[in-house]
Amino acid sequence: MSGRRTPTDTLALRMKSTVAPLEGNKVKLSVEVDAGEFETAVDAAFRKIAKEVRLPGFRPGKAPRKVLEARLGVLAGREQALNDALPEYYSAAVIEHDVDVIAPPEIDITGGHEGGDVAFDAVVEVRPTIEVPGYGGLSVTIDRPAVDEAALDAQIDRMRELDSTLEAVDRPVQDGDVVTIDIAGTLDGEAQPGLTADDYSYTAGSGAITPEVDEHLIGAEPGASLSFPATHPDPDEERQLQFELVVKEVKEKVLPEPTDEWAAEASEFDTVAELRASLAERMLTVRRAQAQMGLREAVGEALAALVTDDLPEPLIGQEMQERIQDLALRLQAQGMQLEQYLAMSGADPESFTQELRATATNAVKVDLALRAVAEAEGLECTDEDLQADLEQVAERAEVEVAVVRETFERDGRLSAVRSDIRKRKALEWLLERVEVLDPEGATIDRSELELPSDDEDDTTTTASEATEGTDDDE
Repeated sequence: MSGRRTPTDTLALRMKSTVAPLEGNKVKLSVEVDAGEFETAVDAAFRKIAKEVRLPGFRPGKAPRKVLEARLGVLAGREQALNDALPEYYSAAVIEHDVDVIAPPEIDITGGHEGGDVAFDAVVEVRPTIEVPGYGGLSVTIDRPAVDEAALDAQIDRMRELDSTLEAVDRPVQDGDVVTIDIAGTLDGEAQPGLTADDYSYTAGSGAITPEVDEHLIGAEPGASLSFPATHPDPDEERQLQFELVVKEVKEKVLPEPTDEWAAEASEFDTVAELRASLAERMLTVRRAQAQMGLREAVGEALAALVTDDLPEPLIGQEMQERIQDLALRLQAQGMQLEQYLAMSGADPESFTQELRATATNAVKVDLALRAVAEAEGLECTDEDLQADLEQVAERAEVEVAVVRETFERDGRLSAVRSDIRKRKALEWLLERVEVLDPEGATIDRSELELPSDDEDDTTTTASEATEGTDDDE
């Protein structure tokens, strides 16, 4: 560990502080620092000044304090110390009194400008406490987790497609046919790279070239010659492409019959019925997981609707900033900047900001409401709860839990961890008591949302398999 004092170390020395509530959701922290303690900060300030000034006969950073005082004046170091050390003293007071600040403080130095004990007041806005009447009688609507036959048919068909064969047909091109074509795309008479090929195999309706290609191709007879203009895929290019296309051969996909013999070859099951039952079980597991997530979101929305208090602007701004930073990091991992993302998504900055603000406002409402429920129901964070959370952090970071606890204590983050635990308990309390209905108004029993206990390891893989393509089916 370094020799630099942390806020809690400073607090353990010679510093006194008190906190008093003020109007407008603010508190005042009053801090007094012993003169002897503050001398440590003054020494550090003169060492800092020594690195920045040039005095004859001394190397940078080596001029003694007395020489600096004689040249610059005694108060030079004290003013520097006030600027440098007050944030540490303020942070120590915040940690000592567990003040949940949401904005930068307004600091007024009330004593110690020229000598003696240092005193200052810090007025700061804190997270408000609210009430959410009616939280005990929430009712939400979610989709009932179920598997329909159409979705299962679509899954079976996708598996049959993997074993499909192509057969030549003498009929007009249909959507999904695989056609062999000669294609030539030009711009102002010049052939365009990637748009000219002979004996090119293309799936009609795939949209892999331009929409106009599919529009003219579907319905064309084998042997047909087509000529048509097309919009350039580059939105900045105003000139049109010209295509010359010859349909040389048309093949349709022939799917195997869904027999027990096919099922035995295409899967680990002996019959179509067994395969279908397995797909249904997997799909239902995913539907239940989706329903659980939907229930949590619905409870959050219903809880936010109960919040009628005016929200502090710093809370909304902080939430917006965190969400922007999170998005920027995810985009950066994909090699993309936020400006590129906005351009590609077609969202203008003003609309993006408005949507971001609405989402952040709702998140702040949920946060405050969950804190209110935890307070009203006496839901506390026990030592065991805190230890379990710290152990999870330690496991992810691959460090000792004692190191995590020491770091969190030093940075004053244990209070936030306790708050998060209490909010989780509040959400679980609500989830156990909220009335859950389907879109028709019928009650959904909690047992319908339970996941198989022995399939937890397979849930992620199963979800990707079972949900693939189901959006179109439903």
